[in-house]
Amino acid sequence: MDIALLIIGLLLCIVGIIGSILPVLPGLPISWIGVLLFYFTSKVEMNYTILIISFVLMLLISVADYLIPAAGTKRYGGSKAASWGTTIGLIVGILAPIPFGFLIGPFVGAFIGQLFFTKESSVQSSFKAATGSFFGFIASTFMKFFTACVFLGFYIYLVIKHYPIF
Repeated sequence: MDIALLIIGLLLCIVGIIGSILPVLPGLPISWIGVLLFYFTSKVEMNYTILIISFVLMLLISVADYLIPAAGTKRYGGSKAASWGTTIGLIVGILAPIPFGFLIGPFVGAFIGQLFFTKESSVQSSFKAATGSFFGFIASTFMKFFTACVFLGFYIYLVIKHYPIF
Protein backbone atom coordinates (compact mmCIF):
# COMPACT_ATOMS: atom_id res chain seq x y z
CA MET A 1 0.00 0.00 0.00
CA ASP A 2 2.89 2.37 0.78
CA ILE A 3 4.32 2.07 -2.74
CA ALA A 4 0.93 2.95 -4.26
CA LEU A 5 0.60 6.01 -2.00
CA LEU A 6 4.14 7.12 -2.84
CA ILE A 7 3.58 6.79 -6.59
CA ILE A 8 0.18 8.51 -6.51
CA GLY A 9 1.57 11.29 -4.29
CA LEU A 10 4.49 11.85 -6.67
CA LEU A 11 2.17 11.91 -9.69
CA LEU A 12 -0.10 14.41 -7.95
CA CYS A 13 2.86 16.68 -7.20
CA ILE A 14 3.93 16.55 -10.86
CA VAL A 15 0.36 17.18 -12.10
CA GLY A 16 0.22 20.06 -9.62
CA ILE A 17 3.23 21.68 -11.26
CA ILE A 18 1.55 21.35 -14.66
CA GLY A 19 -1.68 22.71 -13.18
CA SER A 20 0.15 25.72 -11.77
CA ILE A 21 0.77 26.80 -15.37
CA LEU A 22 -2.52 25.65 -16.90
CA PRO A 23 -5.39 27.35 -15.08
CA VAL A 24 -7.76 24.54 -15.99
CA LEU A 25 -6.21 22.37 -13.26
CA PRO A 26 -6.08 23.51 -9.62
CA GLY A 27 -2.31 22.99 -9.40
CA LEU A 28 -1.52 23.85 -5.80
CA PRO A 29 -4.39 21.90 -4.23
CA ILE A 30 -3.38 18.87 -6.29
CA SER A 31 0.24 19.22 -5.16
CA TRP A 32 -0.83 19.58 -1.55
CA ILE A 33 -2.91 16.39 -1.77
CA GLY A 34 0.24 14.66 -3.06
CA VAL A 35 2.13 15.77 0.06
CA LEU A 36 -0.83 14.75 2.24
CA LEU A 37 -0.81 11.24 0.79
CA PHE A 38 2.77 10.82 1.94
CA TYR A 39 1.63 11.14 5.55
CA PHE A 40 -0.74 8.21 5.11
CA THR A 41 2.13 5.79 4.52
CA SER A 42 2.97 3.38 7.33
CA LYS A 43 6.52 4.63 8.04
CA VAL A 44 5.62 8.26 8.56
CA GLU A 45 3.99 9.82 11.57
CA MET A 46 1.35 12.46 10.79
CA ASN A 47 2.85 15.96 11.13
CA TYR A 48 -0.09 18.31 11.53
CA THR A 49 2.09 21.41 11.80
CA ILE A 50 3.61 20.91 8.35
CA LEU A 51 0.26 19.97 6.86
CA ILE A 52 -1.53 22.99 8.32
CA ILE A 53 1.22 25.44 7.32
CA SER A 54 1.41 24.04 3.78
CA PHE A 55 -2.40 24.03 3.53
CA VAL A 56 -2.66 27.67 4.61
CA LEU A 57 0.13 28.60 2.18
CA MET A 58 -1.66 26.75 -0.62
CA LEU A 59 -4.95 28.42 0.25
CA LEU A 60 -3.47 31.93 0.41
CA ILE A 61 -1.66 31.57 -2.91
CA SER A 62 -4.75 30.07 -4.55
CA VAL A 63 -6.83 33.07 -3.45
CA ALA A 64 -4.07 35.51 -4.44
CA ASP A 65 -4.02 33.91 -7.88
CA TYR A 66 -7.39 35.51 -8.61
CA LEU A 67 -6.51 38.86 -7.03
CA ILE A 68 -3.03 39.54 -8.41
CA PRO A 69 -4.00 40.08 -12.09
CA ALA A 70 -6.63 42.62 -11.01
CA ALA A 71 -4.06 44.28 -8.74
CA GLY A 72 -1.60 44.43 -11.65
CA THR A 73 -4.28 46.10 -13.73
CA LYS A 74 -4.86 48.71 -11.04
CA ARG A 75 -1.12 49.26 -10.57
CA TYR A 76 -0.76 50.14 -14.25
CA GLY A 77 -3.49 52.75 -14.04
CA GLY A 78 -6.48 50.56 -14.71
CA SER A 79 -9.88 51.41 -13.32
CA LYS A 80 -12.25 49.26 -11.32
CA ALA A 81 -13.93 48.35 -14.62
CA ALA A 82 -10.57 47.15 -15.99
CA SER A 83 -10.02 45.04 -12.86
CA TRP A 84 -13.45 43.49 -13.28
CA GLY A 85 -12.70 42.97 -16.96
CA THR A 86 -9.51 41.13 -16.00
CA THR A 87 -11.39 38.71 -13.76
CA ILE A 88 -14.24 38.18 -16.22
CA GLY A 89 -11.74 37.78 -19.07
CA LEU A 90 -9.84 35.15 -17.09
CA ILE A 91 -13.00 33.12 -16.53
CA VAL A 92 -14.10 33.45 -20.16
CA GLY A 93 -10.57 32.68 -21.36
CA ILE A 94 -10.48 29.47 -19.33
CA LEU A 95 -13.91 28.33 -20.50
CA ALA A 96 -13.69 29.41 -24.15
CA PRO A 97 -12.18 26.94 -26.61
CA ILE A 98 -9.56 29.49 -27.67
CA PRO A 99 -5.87 28.53 -27.72
CA PHE A 100 -4.13 30.35 -24.87
CA GLY A 101 -7.47 31.81 -23.78
CA PHE A 102 -6.22 31.92 -20.20
CA LEU A 103 -3.56 34.42 -21.36
CA ILE A 104 -5.64 36.36 -23.86
CA GLY A 105 -8.84 36.60 -21.76
CA PRO A 106 -7.54 38.75 -18.88
CA PHE A 107 -5.70 41.03 -21.30
CA VAL A 108 -8.73 41.57 -23.54
CA GLY A 109 -11.05 41.85 -20.53
CA ALA A 110 -8.95 44.58 -18.95
CA PHE A 111 -8.65 46.38 -22.28
CA ILE A 112 -12.41 46.32 -22.91
CA GLY A 113 -13.25 47.21 -19.32
CA GLN A 114 -10.94 50.22 -19.38
CA LEU A 115 -11.83 51.41 -22.87
CA PHE A 116 -15.61 51.09 -22.83
CA PHE A 117 -16.58 51.39 -19.17
CA THR A 118 -14.28 54.15 -17.94
CA LYS A 119 -14.84 57.81 -18.70
CA GLU A 120 -11.99 59.64 -20.38
CA SER A 121 -10.05 56.50 -21.27
CA SER A 122 -8.01 56.08 -24.41
CA VAL A 123 -6.67 53.14 -26.35
CA GLN A 124 -3.26 53.89 -24.84
CA SER A 125 -4.51 53.85 -21.22
CA SER A 126 -6.54 50.73 -21.94
CA PHE A 127 -3.50 48.98 -23.39
CA LYS A 128 -1.46 50.00 -20.34
CA ALA A 129 -4.11 48.57 -17.99
CA ALA A 130 -4.25 45.36 -20.04
CA THR A 131 -0.46 45.08 -19.86
CA GLY A 132 -0.69 45.34 -16.07
CA SER A 133 -3.23 42.54 -16.12
CA PHE A 134 -0.85 40.37 -18.13
CA PHE A 135 2.08 41.06 -15.79
CA GLY A 136 -0.14 40.28 -12.81
CA PHE A 137 -1.13 36.98 -14.40
CA ILE A 138 2.52 36.11 -15.07
CA ALA A 139 3.44 36.98 -11.46
CA SER A 140 0.66 34.86 -9.98
CA THR A 141 1.51 31.95 -12.30
CA PHE A 142 5.16 32.13 -11.26
CA MET A 143 4.13 32.16 -7.60
CA LYS A 144 1.98 29.05 -8.07
CA PHE A 145 4.66 27.29 -10.11
CA PHE A 146 7.37 28.04 -7.54
CA THR A 147 5.21 26.82 -4.65
CA ALA A 148 4.25 23.63 -6.51
CA CYS A 149 7.95 22.98 -7.16
CA VAL A 150 8.68 23.51 -3.46
CA PHE A 151 5.94 21.00 -2.60
CA LEU A 152 7.51 18.49 -5.00
CA GLY A 153 10.98 19.12 -3.56
CA PHE A 154 9.64 18.69 -0.05
CA TYR A 155 7.90 15.48 -1.11
CA ILE A 156 11.11 14.07 -2.61
CA TYR A 157 13.05 15.07 0.51
CA LEU A 158 10.54 13.26 2.73
CA VAL A 159 10.63 10.13 0.57
CA ILE A 160 14.44 10.02 0.66
CA LYS A 161 14.43 10.63 4.42
CA HIS A 162 11.84 7.98 5.32
CA TYR A 163 12.37 5.48 2.49
CA PRO A 164 16.16 5.37 1.95
CA ILE A 165 15.93 2.46 -0.49
CA PHE A 166 14.71 4.82 -3.24
